[in-house]
Amino acid sequence: MPDLLLHERTAWTTGAVLIGIDEVGRGPLAGPVVAGAVCFAIDHPGIDGVRDSKLVKLSSRRLGLAEQIKIESLGWGLGAASVREIANLNIRRATGLAMRRAIRRCRAMLPAGSVVLLAVDGLQMPELNEAHHSIIKGDSVCHAIAAASIIAKVARDRLMWALAERRPGYGWASNVGYATAEHTSALRALGLTPHHRTAFCATAIGQGELFNAPE
Repeated sequence: MPDLLLHERTAWTTGAVLIGIDEVGRGPLAGPVVAGAVCFAIDHPGIDGVRDSKLVKLSSRRLGLAEQIKIESLGWGLGAASVREIANLNIRRATGLAMRRAIRRCRAMLPAGSVVLLAVDGLQMPELNEAHHSIIKGDSVCHAIAAASIIAKVARDRLMWALAERRPGYGWASNVGYATAEHTSALRALGLTPHHRTAFCATAIGQGELFNAPE
């Protein structure tokens, strides 16, 4: 098993704290992209069970970990980019926007004068507009990034569950906007909602145009 605190300890030896950043929701057909940012205090021992949100299978376990992360972290933040922003900016730039919003909220919780290093899951993100480390599979090898992935997934799942009650028929309570057979079938039968990513949907069901569902 990797030492999930290795990247934090490396930052701590310089007197800096590490903000880990991750996103959830780049690929779905509906809903926003959501980013999380989490920072733990120097010498924090870590939270047992924090790992890549995709590996925390039980929703109830993720919910519990998300609350524990918010309590025990030095700072945390969530940021989102809407369906409209995704359409206007493209998904990569919208993801960068969501991450910047999450980082800003996390930083606002830190003690004044904190020296901060940023670590983002995956490849370099020039859209952050500031220096950062990129860590491939960071949500599997960095505690702060794993924590960020958990709070982002919990926040996005809750949003999609709420939208499922307002827009029944698409299966969002279970697929949270991803392109399942149920979701794509509903798109053909019911059309788009304002919460759908039009270009993503057209590609997913092989149509150049889709009609909007009645308001």
